[in-house]
Amino acid sequence: MKVAIVNDSPLATEALRRVVRAVPGAEVAWTAADGIEAVDRAAADRPDALLMDLIMPRMDGVEATRLIMRSSPCPILVVTATVSGNMDRVYEAMGHGALDAVNTPALGPGGVVNGSEDLVRKLSQLAQLSSRSAIESKTPHRPSQEPARTPLVGTPIDDLPPMVVIGASTGGPKALAEVLESLPANWLATVVVIQHIDASFAPGLTKWLAGHARMPIRLIGEGDRPAPGTVLVSGTDDHVVLDDLGRLSITPEPASQPYRPSVDVFFESLAARRVRPGVAVVLTGMGRDGARGLLALRELGWHTIAQDRETCTVWGMPRAAVELGAAVEILPPQQIGSSVRSVINSLADQR
Repeated sequence: MKVAIVNDSPLATEALRRVVRAVPGAEVAWTAADGIEAVDRAAADRPDALLMDLIMPRMDGVEATRLIMRSSPCPILVVTATVSGNMDRVYEAMGHGALDAVNTPALGPGGVVNGSEDLVRKLSQLAQLSSRSAIESKTPHRPSQEPARTPLVGTPIDDLPPMVVIGASTGGPKALAEVLESLPANWLATVVVIQHIDASFAPGLTKWLAGHARMPIRLIGEGDRPAPGTVLVSGTDDHVVLDDLGRLSITPEPASQPYRPSVDVFFESLAARRVRPGVAVVLTGMGRDGARGLLALRELGWHTIAQDRETCTVWGMPRAAVELGAAVEILPPQQIGSSVRSVINSLADQR
């Protein structure tokens, strides 16, 4: 995995070099001292991951993230002196496609790097995903091939309110905000969001989304039962599933699933329990998570939507869904909300 470092501090850059070298399979591809240089370097030599500082001369990390994700998309981790002191900028960068944020490790006496644990863990996860994506890209895609299925179990659950389920990853916060702001208050439906994001940032993401939605938003808790007029957002690094009693449960299994929380795992749990059809959406993101689960729901009568290529920060997850034949509609976020409202209202009339 080739990792780029963008930071205007020589000491911070050296600390980040040492962190990258501590991750098996990772190496430093190049470094840049400001956003303008980073945009040019990324276009010439796109890395497998990029560590982006926020506060820099000439061009800051937020604008650099926006331009890189538009022209040379790659996984970007925000690395800043204090995440808590720059939360507005952090979520703005995430809105443009940054995956996560960590505090900058410090280079101490004797060359010891302090505070590097979170960054090492996140880079290791990216290395795993990068390896998985490389394998998938070399494997011919066969849309007609039947994907693995979660077996149908238990009694069909038909006493939940109409459900809108949304999966998102890279660039998801911005797309989610655009969808949620078009959904009405005091609605008859419940919305469940599975967003790939570190658990430490989930509360802040929920608060940020609340500023764009008419419905109340909160994190998913163990045993929550979806209720009308609420938005529930995944808030841990574990998976979310619907159990046989129609409650949301948080589980570390399957441990082998690198996307956490996994959209596929959640969608397939709905299909396995034959929840009454609603609307399922896959938004922008790297990889293929959500495509298989979206197809399982479509085959059970759900209305399924994938975000269109033109508006995606990364057209990975929606593309996989389209290639698999899992999406009934392919729409920009501004139109997804309108479609969701129309379908849910129609389903409610049929109940």
